[in-house]
Amino acid sequence: MTIKEKILYIFCNAVPILLMIFLIPILRNDYVLTFIYVLIIGGSFIIKYESKDLLFFIFGFIAMTISEYLFVSTGVETFTRKSFFGLIPLWLPFLWAYGFVVIKRAIIIINR
Repeated sequence: MTIKEKILYIFCNAVPILLMIFLIPILRNDYVLTFIYVLIIGGSFIIKYESKDLLFFIFGFIAMTISEYLFVSTGVETFTRKSFFGLIPLWLPFLWAYGFVVIKRAIIIINR
């Protein structure tokens, strides 16, 4: 696989993340946005599911929820949308969790 092919393949894996980020300012309802994120992530897993994707997703969800909670509770970072634990947006852990999956896939592509 050439460098150009690797970059294209990594970009294709990142498209759902870009779509999710694009939707943040458009959809102001965190519950609707989270539901759409679940559909995007589910669709992405249906299109392509690799070994241990779910494990990375769950780990990313838990690790980043705890990390964001601790970070925001220090007061250094704040969100105006606080639908999860009263501190962070509900959709944020889903975005982070799928980001973990994309990072795992990118590392595998780079190492080929």
